[in-house]
Amino acid sequence: MKPNRYSVRVKLTLALVGLVAGALAVVYVAVVPSLKDRLIDSRLDQLEQTVPPVITSILGAEGPFALDLILSSEAQDRGVRLAVYEYLKQKPVRLGVTGDSRQLGEALGVDSVAQRAAERREPQRGLVQRGTQQFAEVAVPFGDPPRILLVAAPTEDTLDTVGLVERRLLLAGVIALAAAALVGFALARIFARRIRRLERAADRIAGGQFDEPVIDPAADELGELATAFDDMRKRLAALERARREFIANASHELRTPIFALGGHIELLTDEEVDEQTRREFLEEMRLQVERLTKLATDLLDLSRLDAGRLRIELASVELAEVATSLVREFSGVGRGSDHTLVIDGSSEAVARADEERVHQIGRILLENAIVHTPPGTEVRIAVGSDATTAALRIEDNGRGIRPEDRDHVFDRFFRSEGTAKAGSGLGLAIAQELAGLMGGEIELESRPGRTVFTLRLPRVQVPADEREPALAR
Repeated sequence: MKPNRYSVRVKLTLALVGLVAGALAVVYVAVVPSLKDRLIDSRLDQLEQTVPPVITSILGAEGPFALDLILSSEAQDRGVRLAVYEYLKQKPVRLGVTGDSRQLGEALGVDSVAQRAAERREPQRGLVQRGTQQFAEVAVPFGDPPRILLVAAPTEDTLDTVGLVERRLLLAGVIALAAAALVGFALARIFARRIRRLERAADRIAGGQFDEPVIDPAADELGELATAFDDMRKRLAALERARREFIANASHELRTPIFALGGHIELLTDEEVDEQTRREFLEEMRLQVERLTKLATDLLDLSRLDAGRLRIELASVELAEVATSLVREFSGVGRGSDHTLVIDGSSEAVARADEERVHQIGRILLENAIVHTPPGTEVRIAVGSDATTAALRIEDNGRGIRPEDRDHVFDRFFRSEGTAKAGSGLGLAIAQELAGLMGGEIELESRPGRTVFTLRLPRVQVPADEREPALAR
């Protein structure tokens, strides 16, 4: 782990240094050649500006000696080197040259800029390398017979200026790179420290320690990651609490019927038990086995729901047919508990759902209404629809659900205090989760004397010519 931490620092530092180095390289490439070209062009412009007055002086000179004096005087005054050439019988001949201009050549053909000016009969300018020196030169044709004035100046001063700028730019670049390395390492160290805190938090969460919050107040990506980590910690803590409660409740629910079965089996081994008592014990054992079977089924459904492995096959489901099937299925139970089951007439209601799971939810809601209401209670089943949903409604006129319990009736293993008949507390939780898997929900309305559970599912539009007549009461 430790090498990775330092590699993050090094990578961030190198990234910042590389960014600064790249920027400096771009500046260097863009500035230095451009500056050199501009300075050379400026120098050539200055040389061109000396041409008109020098030509004027030359045209007023008489004799070769006067020409040399004028050229020397002009060259000294203007800080340049001058040479004058003339064509004589198609052969270039030097007429005059300043004393320090001998290296410009004895003939016109030695200088390429003057040669171009002579050939093209128009001013020319450029750079000429002579030995170890570079010259900026301007050659201008003038007069009759045609002559050429060559004005030259070394570029050492210009190149010295460019070199000075280049050296200072490189020095500034070295300083900037050093500063970037220091700043980059400092910033990388800060980020690495924050990353280590998140790493330690992840280790704590992975180890099952959910008490310490994950805090990073910075408003950046790492801060958002810390917030996400803390949200994950809270969810995992809630899941861990739910898991422990689930195990404790499931263990209790399984232990109760198992102990009851064990007790009855032990009593049945007593030879003195009469036949009537034996039948009562066997009936109670049957009820406990049914309770165990239902609890095992509920736990299996919950485990599949939690693992995301419960298959849902969506199709068009006619809720009126489901209501009829439920009443037929629970008619015997209703008569045995003295409950009246009634189907309300309703319009067509076709839902997009899993028919088997809709039946399962209906059984849970109907059984819940029968178990938790006193004998003589009427339980009504109705179906209906609106623009977007189809609904299956189970309504009873029992004593209702206490206000403080309404927010918890869909919690796993929740059982209201004072419930007449014990259940596992899993049915409504399973029903709500199954409804959610099908894109629906279960709504609860309750007050003294009336309780309504409504299963709402996505509606399927049925063409008018395919609709069946509504159910009659």
